[in-house]
Amino acid sequence: MSRINLEQLKTFLGVVRLGGVRKAASALNLTQPAVTARIKALEETLAAQLFDRAGGGMRLTKRGELLVTYAEKFEQLTEMVERDVIDPGGVDKRLRLGVSETIAQCWLPDLIAGLHARYPNLEIEFGVDISNDLREALLAQELDLAILLGPISEYSIDNVALPGFEMTWYVSAEAKALPDPAAYLRRPILTYARNTRPFRELRDMLFERVGPDVSLFPSSSLSACFRLVEADLGVAALPRALGRPHVAAGTIREFDPGWTPAPLSFTASYRGSPKSHVVETAAHLALEVAQRYADQNF
Repeated sequence: MSRINLEQLKTFLGVVRLGGVRKAASALNLTQPAVTARIKALEETLAAQLFDRAGGGMRLTKRGELLVTYAEKFEQLTEMVERDVIDPGGVDKRLRLGVSETIAQCWLPDLIAGLHARYPNLEIEFGVDISNDLREALLAQELDLAILLGPISEYSIDNVALPGFEMTWYVSAEAKALPDPAAYLRRPILTYARNTRPFRELRDMLFERVGPDVSLFPSSSLSACFRLVEADLGVAALPRALGRPHVAAGTIREFDPGWTPAPLSFTASYRGSPKSHVVETAAHLALEVAQRYADQNF
């Protein structure tokens, strides 16, 4: 008689939590036939049908519901062994990481270097996106860790607060000096992408302080915003830590119209269940790296 193995149980839980074979295959980095084969082998070993497949769905049977409880206990035990017994250098996993562009522009390389040093065999798959899309991807279990404008107010998500980014206004170093710096806000204003919190907050503040005819030019690229400011094609409110090198190079300068947008607050957010020591460690390493960057640049 064949025996149950942990990979079968992990696959079973993936199908249960994600609601189907296709999503489980993507999350587990497997093909759909491989997931189906593992579930079939598990059912044959237990001599029990775990899913009611009537109508093409994957609804748990009574025995499937009972197995979930035991499979989760195995999962917790495996996590404890990984945390307390296995040498970090022996951990062979994949971490799906999503970050906002602000983070990608500053300390993301240090985070990836730190993770690689701690887990040499860890496969790090990362992407850059706006915070709203990162949130949806994390909740859909398409990401393991998201570093975004947070926190995420969802019972299943744990948030590690990170140092914020102070904002300031920038204009080209070539721009003509004005008696009233607030007059720069009559020019095109470059800002974060439209479906982001910084865009919405800046738009509301500008409408209140400048008027409804303000010209906003949203962009998903902060580096493009800085280049356009350098070319004197507009002004922008952007993170001071990212603008400092441009100021030092003499291509842009700060100006004060009498107010600035609120600082950007980021979190390293991840699902609290199923618990993963690697993901939790990565979130807290993000805090260490972010704090070190803040101490050096803020």
